[in-house]
Formats: sequence, C-alpha cells, structure tokens
Amino acid sequence: MFFESLQFSFSIVGPICLLLFLGWFLNNTGTINDSFIEVGSKLVFKVTLPTLLFLSIVKMDHQAQINFNLVAYGISANFIFFLLCIIATKYWVTEKEHHGAIIQGAFRSNTAIIGLAYVSNVYGEATLGLAAVYVASHTILYNILSVIILSPKKEGFSFTMVFSMIKSILKNPLIISILLGLVFFLTNIPVPNLIVDTGQYFADMTLPVALLCTGASLSVEALKNNSFNCRFSTMLKIVVGPVLITAGAYCLGYQGELLGLVFFMSAAPTAAASYVMARAMGHSAELAANIIAMTTIGSLITCSLGVSLLYWLQLM
Repeated sequence: MFFESLQFSFSIVGPICLLLFLGWFLNNTGTINDSFIEVGSKLVFKVTLPTLLFLSIVKMDHQAQINFNLVAYGISANFIFFLLCIIATKYWVTEKEHHGAIIQGAFRSNTAIIGLAYVSNVYGEATLGLAAVYVASHTILYNILSVIILSPKKEGFSFTMVFSMIKSILKNPLIISILLGLVFFLTNIPVPNLIVDTGQYFADMTLPVALLCTGASLSVEALKNNSFNCRFSTMLKIVVGPVLITAGAYCLGYQGELLGLVFFMSAAPTAAASYVMARAMGHSAELAANIIAMTTIGSLITCSLGVSLLYWLQLM
C-alpha cells in the first residue's frame, strides 16, 4: 500500500517536476531566454491564467455549492500561520533587516500556478472552480499581509498605503477574472460557446507555460547561497505551514478533495511575487529570490511525501 502511495505521489509531482526541469534546461541551453520568460510570465498573469480561472468557475455544475467555509478556514489558518511566522522569526533571527523577506517567504504560497497545477493533476476540472475562489481570497490576503510586514515601521500603516493596496488588488487580473466568473455563475448568465471554446485554448496554455517560465527562472547559484535565514524561511514554508494548516483542516472534519486542496495550496512554494514586493519595498531581494528557489525545489520533495502519507492514510 505504501509503495502504491509513492506511485500515486510521483504521478502528481512528476509532471510538474519535469516541466520545471525542462524550463531550466531550455533556458540554460539558450533555447529560451530572459525575454521569453518575461513575455511568457506576463501572458500567463494577464491573459491565460485569468481565462483559466474564469472558465473554471463558469463551467462549474450549478448544482454544486462553493464551499465558502473551507475558503474561510484557509484565510483564518493562513493568517494565524502568518502571526506564528512573525513570532518565530523575531525569536530565531537576529538580523531585523531580513525579517520582512523571511516572513513573506514563509507564508506567501504560489497558489495560482503550482497549487492549481497540483489540484488539476489530481482532481481535474471538477475542483478547479472552488480552487479559483480559494486562490482569489488568498491572493488578496497575501497582498495585504505582505504590505503590512514589508512596510517600514517608522512610516506606519497610512491611509495612502491602504488606498494603494486596495487599488493594486482591484487591478489584479486574477481577482477581476474570478469576480467576473462568480457574477456569471451566480446569475446564470450564459457564456457563448464560441467564447468558451476560444478561451479554453488560452486556459490550456496556462500551466505548461507558467511552469516552464518558473523553471527557467530558477537559479542554481541561489540554491548554493542558502544562508540560515533562507533555510529557516524554507522550513516554515514547505514543512511547518503545510503540516499545521492541513492538520487543522483534518481536525475540522475535512477529507477527500477538500483536504487535498488545502494541502496542495499550503504545500506550494513561495510565490514569485514575493521577490518583486521585497525589492520594491526596500528589503533583501537576493534573500527573497533564494527563498523562492529553495522552496520551489524543496516543495517537490515535501509535497511528494505529504501526498504519499495522505493517500496511504486514505484521507484524499
């Protein structure tokens, strides 16, 4: 049974691992370059991923109910974990100038790409609608918490900062597409087949292109320069967080695809956006990049072990 669970785990993580490696390989052999990564990433963020999330919601069975209790649990659990990361970092890390990058790297998951890829591999389109709502709520949460933890303490949390944060969230293509999808879903507005069929071509591009760009962005040098701060943030992100958040969901009675969704979203590596925000707000961009690289590689191992355990215990 345990060997069977390992095979199941490999069938989920294997394709994602290969696409990440292929992206790294193609970049290092000159087949793709930085321009491709930049354009491909923009295409995914602004076009194909919003299309995927929109279609995932509008194509849901109208007899099915979106489990907002699960979404609320995810938001609450991640907020509590954020507070635990602050406490742990202040206790264990002496360099205060690195606290922001460490904490953000520990709680901000790549739910929109890696998390969705895991969910799609295991449960298919049936769960992507709920996953899309989960991603939207957590994208908002992550942006708010990142601004809070990265803001200079002497400046405080001003009205201007709040307005800027709300404006950024409302302009986020992922949020817009999911809210639009919910409007169409809840009001039963029909979407023309031509739009759905055309959009599906874009949606099908999302995960392959996104994973190739993610893999191509990985730096071997970043993996070599793994300081204590980087390892500390990585352990919080891919070990402590998934264990606590998934265990909490299990204690509340979630099993099957709902428990699996919580695990995959929490076990995903640090989001690439953490680098952009750390650099923009004057924190250690190098440390943020190192955390992204280490959690991306490390999560392939920890996620494999987590899936094997959950499958072995027949919880997903």
